[in-house]
Amino acid sequence: MPVVNYPDLFDPAAYFSVTPFSAQLLKWIGNKQRFAHEIIRAFPARFERYHEPFLGSGAVIGTLAPAQGYGSDVFQPLIEIWKTLHRDPKLLVDWYRERYALIETLGKDLAYEEVRGAYNKQPNGADLLFLSRACYGGVVRFRKSDGYMSTPCGIHHPIAPLSFKVRADEWHRRTRGVEFRHLDYRESMRDAKRGDLVYCDPPYSNSQTILYGAQAFSLADLFEEVDRCKSRGAFVALSIDGFKKSGAKQVDITPPTGLFAKEFFVNCGRSMLRRFQMGGQTLEGEVVADRLFTTY
Repeated sequence: MPVVNYPDLFDPAAYFSVTPFSAQLLKWIGNKQRFAHEIIRAFPARFERYHEPFLGSGAVIGTLAPAQGYGSDVFQPLIEIWKTLHRDPKLLVDWYRERYALIETLGKDLAYEEVRGAYNKQPNGADLLFLSRACYGGVVRFRKSDGYMSTPCGIHHPIAPLSFKVRADEWHRRTRGVEFRHLDYRESMRDAKRGDLVYCDPPYSNSQTILYGAQAFSLADLFEEVDRCKSRGAFVALSIDGFKKSGAKQVDITPPTGLFAKEFFVNCGRSMLRRFQMGGQTLEGEVVADRLFTTY
C-alpha cells in the first residue's frame, strides 16, 4: 500500500478539513488533541454517520464535531463522564468543582488521595473526571489484578473550575450531535453502514498494556471487525503504533494483506507514558509517530 507523509498528503478536495481545536476536556494518556486535525485530514471528504469505538479522551470526535456521531467505550466510568456532558454539562462542572474544592482544605496531594480512594472503593465518572485532570500526565493506570487506580498525583496544578466550565460548555456544543454509548468496540463497529466512517484508536500494543482495558484487547480481532465494516461499504481509519525513540524503532505490526488502501505517518511528539515511566526526565530521544491506516 502507498505510504504518505504529512503535510503533503493528497488531493485536498478528496479529503476532510477542520481547524485545530486545542482545549482538552480530559487529560488522558494517548490523547490526540494536538494533532487530531491532522488525523481528520485523512478522512474522506464525504461520509454519513461517524463512529468512534475507542473513545478515550474524545480528541478526534471533539475536533471533528460531527453532525451525527456515536462515541463508545467499554470503560463505564469514562462513558458516565461523556453522557453527563451530553445531557447536563452543569452537573459535570459541579462534579469537578466539588472535588477541586478539597485542594483548598487538604492541599493538592491529600485531596487527590481522598478522591482516588473514593474512586477505588466504587469506580465512578465524577471521581475519574477529577483524577484525569490531576494525575501524573493523564496516565490513567489501573492495576491488572483488581482494577485499582494507582497513578500518583501530578506535579502540575489542575485547572480551576471556571476554566473547566469554559471547556465543558465548548465540548457540550461540539458534541451535541453525538450519542455516547457504553459498548464493546465490536458492538459499536457492527452498527456502521455503507457510507459511514469508523475511526479506531485502540490501546497500543507496544506501550499501553498497563492502561484501562488494554489487557483483554486483541488486534487480530479488531482487524476482523475492520474487514467486516469494509465489506459493508463503511470507511475505516485506524491509528496504531508506528515509530518510537525518534524513528529508531519501528513497532512490528503488519495488518492483513489488502485490508487497508493507504498508510500515513503522524508525528505525535514526545511520549508522556515514557516520561511517566522514566520519572519525569526530558525525552528528546522519545519522539513517537503513529501509523494511520485507511481502507479507502
